[in-house]
Amino acid sequence: MEKEIQKRCPYKIDIGAVFTHRPKDHKTVKAAAFQAQEKELVFDIDMTDYDDVRNCCSGADICPKCWPLMIIAVKIIDTALREDFGFEHLLWVYSGRRGIHCWVCDEQARKLSPNARSAVAEYLSVVKGGENQTKKVNLYDHSIHPSIQRAMKVVKTCFQDYAVKKQDFMGDEERLDKVLGLIPDESLRKHLREDYGEADSETSSFKWQALKQRVEDAKTLNKQEWKKSWAAVEEIMLQYTYPRLDVNVSKGVNHLLKSPFCVHPKTGRVCVPMDPDNIENFDPFQVPTLSQLCEELNQMGGTEDEKKRLKDYKKTSLKEPMQVFEDFLQKLEKTWKGKKLEQSDIKREF
Repeated sequence: MEKEIQKRCPYKIDIGAVFTHRPKDHKTVKAAAFQAQEKELVFDIDMTDYDDVRNCCSGADICPKCWPLMIIAVKIIDTALREDFGFEHLLWVYSGRRGIHCWVCDEQARKLSPNARSAVAEYLSVVKGGENQTKKVNLYDHSIHPSIQRAMKVVKTCFQDYAVKKQDFMGDEERLDKVLGLIPDESLRKHLREDYGEADSETSSFKWQALKQRVEDAKTLNKQEWKKSWAAVEEIMLQYTYPRLDVNVSKGVNHLLKSPFCVHPKTGRVCVPMDPDNIENFDPFQVPTLSQLCEELNQMGGTEDEKKRLKDYKKTSLKEPMQVFEDFLQKLEKTWKGKKLEQSDIKREF
């Protein structure tokens, strides 16, 4: 395969499903016979889907102030897929520009039907609604699902630094109106307006603390306000930070996704794997570019024998991402070895 890729020199590689026939032969068989047999369960999280709740950037742009959204997404989705669904083999990959991809490679995940894939994606979707919908998170029945409770633990550790400090999410009149618009009770909104006075006279930190205190006080002082807004604080935090998935990417068996280690055509950055256990230290702005890798190879010292013994990628900034990828593959390989031994025992192939 390596020689074939070098021969064709593609500028991009997309990965899809495993089909009943070779893709190049799809015109030689009946359409009904050409079917997808299995495909990794994939998740695509794009920073542009957060444009309504980030104030630093928009569109394809990212910066250190909004990148924490991707860190939060990895922590929440990775834990949910492992603990709630029992998946083990998850590969997280930086898209090379403004988002991240998750490849779930367990056998049971690869063989899920489109309906089952959609169900998993919907289970993980809390922020719902289009551009014209103001309130996109709704928690009901005075009880929060255990998976959302677990996600809230992640959100609470990051919210003050990310939303309050980095994004200053209540810093001016427009931003304040957006937050207050998420509170269902009109009376509570009015009281908060009175607390704030001039919108620009207080910091986001003060306004956020005042909002939380008002909701907490309503529990004992104003049952009507509490009844409508008991989850207002949690709903605001989730709307501003909870992962936003492209459900269509996850449920479609025929959907293509960019291969790991491709080079993004706009940024030149390599789509490198990320370690979810060390996601806090992943810096998208330090991801190597194609020109940087070429420069690193050209500058490498050592004798000719040393150069031959060492694989090219180990001489560059791809060494650590490749180690993450190899560790993932080794764990996945062990499951296949066990599967093949089990099959040979059944067939009595000794």
